[in-house]
Amino acid sequence: MTELAGLRRGSLGDEVIATLREQITSGAWPVGERIPAESELIERLQVGRGTVREAIKALAHVGLLEVRQGDGTYVKSRSELAGALRRQMGSYRNTHVQEVRRALEVEAARLAASRRTDEDLRAMADALAERDLAADTGRALGRWDPVWGTPWVEADVRFHQAVVAASHNPMLTEMYLEMAEQLSTVLTAISSATDHEPYLVRGHRALLEAIEAGDTERAALEALHNVETPVE
Repeated sequence: MTELAGLRRGSLGDEVIATLREQITSGAWPVGERIPAESELIERLQVGRGTVREAIKALAHVGLLEVRQGDGTYVKSRSELAGALRRQMGSYRNTHVQEVRRALEVEAARLAASRRTDEDLRAMADALAERDLAADTGRALGRWDPVWGTPWVEADVRFHQAVVAASHNPMLTEMYLEMAEQLSTVLTAISSATDHEPYLVRGHRALLEAIEAGDTERAALEALHNVETPVE
């Protein structure tokens, strides 16, 4: 964890908020991690208890922190935009998620084809290999079952996240990461209700090949094909 220095300038409350926000947005305090205890923050920042509490309250209000009574305070999101998206996500229909997914994934694939690194390609290939392994189990079983369906969905989401990460656009990546839970729900609904696995395996492989080849237009087209499955 990055060291927190005492504060000496500007509005004390604003400085504490800015300092804690920096720990969150920089990733020094990862999403899901419990932040230092109130007493530790007071000592490190050399401020009063009320100032620390107000800063935590302000950051919780914008969705960056979550205060759990009796358990501590946890990082909820890395940005205000992501926090707002997370708060609203549960109220959206699957069709809404698919429409936003289409917009993000198509542009991300286009960017990834021109910006991807060897490490990005390995991340995509690894996720796709795990996805295909789970799909093989599903085909052998002949029906949907969480035994293979859950790891299949998890690997599928990791593949798409790897594609988006390869765009090297931090804002795009952050927005997409906040969709992961809802996207998993959508993919589970699709995969448990439709016989679409052969098409999606072929489409995902073609998307990876287009990105690896640096073909921006083909990558965008393959990404579009991959999100065309209708859901309600």
